[in-house]
Amino acid sequence: MIKKNLLLFLFAFMISFLSCKEDYVPKPKAFLRLEYPKASYKVTKMKNTPIAFEVSSLVNNITTKTIKSTTSSYGISLNYKSLKGTIFLTYKAINGDQKNLLDFIKDAENLTQKHMIKADEIPVSPFENLEKRIFGKFSEVKGNVASPAQFYVTDSVNHFLTGSLYFYTKPNYDSILPAATYLQKDMKRLMETLEWK
Repeated sequence: MIKKNLLLFLFAFMISFLSCKEDYVPKPKAFLRLEYPKASYKVTKMKNTPIAFEVSSLVNNITTKTIKSTTSSYGISLNYKSLKGTIFLTYKAINGDQKNLLDFIKDAENLTQKHMIKADEIPVSPFENLEKRIFGKFSEVKGNVASPAQFYVTDSVNHFLTGSLYFYTKPNYDSILPAATYLQKDMKRLMETLEWK
């Protein structure tokens, strides 16, 4: 009996000794692998507005409406149903009035600054196309904010355009980051292909 117990003890000891060679290391949390189609674009002239630009094939619906203002103003929505987001654009005519231009720039920058309360950081990239006379800024707003990307562009004399990205969900930066990154590329493409009429 003692021999049998001794053999069992040695057998259990050998198994536990041989099985404990490495320390257990927990695996890191994984991210959802989201794949979006390669973007394809086509030039779209916005009806009744003095602008045209390239729009992604993922845009399901484009709406344009006139906004009551002291200058010619239009609101344009580019809806991405599959990504549950919208890029909202606002066009305003400057009419050669530098005070209008300064007010429009201040309003656009204030909209970005309102996100400072919840933003982790707001990297700003200047945008300039001398050939087309387009100047502006692109802001990526990082953190749990309502609008993760915004921009404005102008020719400094006649035209001013702002854009903001919004999703139809509660702001959660980690969850919307892949879609936000994808749509930020569309916003930059819009800025690069913009034409004033």
